[in-house]
Amino acid sequence: MNSASARDELTREIREGAAGPKVGAFFDVDQTLLAGFSATSFWQERLLSGRMSPREMGEGLAGALAFGLGRTGFSGFLATSVAAYRGLAESVLEELGEEVYRKHLAKSVFPESRALVEAHKACGHTVAIVSAATHYQVDPLARDLGIEHVLCTKLEVERGIFTGRVHHPTCYGEGKAHYVRALAAERGLDLDESWFYTDSAYDLPLLEAVGNPRPTNPDASLAGLAKDRDWPVRRFTSRGRPSLEQMARSALSYASLVPSVAAGIGVALLNRSRRDGVNLTISSWADLATSFAQIDLRIEGEEHLWSQRPAVFVFNHQSSVDTVLLAKLLRRDFTAIGKQELKKNPLFGPAFAFAGVVFIDRSDTGKAIEAMAPAVEALQHGRSIAIAPEGTRSVTGHLGPFKKGAFHLAMQAGVPIVPVVFKNALDVLPRGGLVLRPATVDVVVLPPIDTTAWRRETLDAHVADVRQRFLDVLEPGAHTPKKTRRPRRRKRPAPPAETAE
Repeated sequence: MNSASARDELTREIREGAAGPKVGAFFDVDQTLLAGFSATSFWQERLLSGRMSPREMGEGLAGALAFGLGRTGFSGFLATSVAAYRGLAESVLEELGEEVYRKHLAKSVFPESRALVEAHKACGHTVAIVSAATHYQVDPLARDLGIEHVLCTKLEVERGIFTGRVHHPTCYGEGKAHYVRALAAERGLDLDESWFYTDSAYDLPLLEAVGNPRPTNPDASLAGLAKDRDWPVRRFTSRGRPSLEQMARSALSYASLVPSVAAGIGVALLNRSRRDGVNLTISSWADLATSFAQIDLRIEGEEHLWSQRPAVFVFNHQSSVDTVLLAKLLRRDFTAIGKQELKKNPLFGPAFAFAGVVFIDRSDTGKAIEAMAPAVEALQHGRSIAIAPEGTRSVTGHLGPFKKGAFHLAMQAGVPIVPVVFKNALDVLPRGGLVLRPATVDVVVLPPIDTTAWRRETLDAHVADVRQRFLDVLEPGAHTPKKTRRPRRRKRPAPPAETAE
């Protein structure tokens, strides 16, 4: 079963179930939405960046050891760890949380979990993250996934400074069920129709409180409970440690560029046509690389790839794999605009130079404009250009601001703009990753946009219009991200509820 079919099967029961905002969909974070543990990345970043005090380090390690040995419950462990924050500005952890998410956690989001979240949102369900972690770890993830409600452990803050105390109950064990029942009462949710996804047996109270418990990547204890109670189990392998097969396939995919270039050079010499050689290199590499890596493309609007050429193909830059995806889509008679750093890559630099890629220095606007001249010439000689108007890859897959270079290029050459929208290229390779994961990438090719009537003074409006067309595909009906809903913080801890910690 390919990844598209697997994703459709994964979300089928959601689509066929009850719809509307009275249905809740609750997600744990670690090992459920993310492969790995957010607290570990948070702690490591503070330690390795030198922002962790010796006191915080000592108290954190002591608390973790006591919790691991069963000498204290989660609340006791957290109280010990949080005491070291006393006197620290809340803004420090807010900034750290954003940094940790961009650098470490964004690439660990399971594509399968992202698909589950999107399916619940499409059904109009009330979606919430329910986590023992703090807002500083969870809020960036919630914004990335478009999840409005965050129920998690709260640290006491007075006038923007941590007191070193924790609000009770903590969002752990029975505490998760406590906060979900409160949200259900506030929003009128029907828990019998609601869903909960988690990896941990500690979340049994909430699993028992909903009508659709869904153990996800369960630990051994929860796997046993799921078997006894006949709960459907979900296991995801698209993130975390790759298999030996995935590593071998990735190596073959990268290496396939070498014979493809060799074959292209041979054809170029025999036919005395560099263009013939480049076309063979592009098409053969695209086919070999995607076959080895088990990457499929599901294309909507494929006819627009060929209806008007030459053209400037603009695409949203989600992943390093975008290059091979474009080669698979465009096939022949095109070149690309790439950053100067690629020229120094020992494998891709020479190959891209052979293919006529135009390298630009993004740090020098004047030189970048001069460097575009060969691209204009290529368009005038019948070759298309592929360029990412964002200028750099997105960390989370959300669309960034557009630069004007691609649009100036199309105006100058008098050719159309063709938007190519990658919905989920990150499923194959997140930023910072090396191993390619099997996936079906959904691509929408929009109709060509005539630029012959464009003028420099109206260019900003044209760029905004094209960007909006991307948003209409990527985020239909939700162009303005909602703010994460955070409960109002109380100055004093609430009375503790009975927990199972």
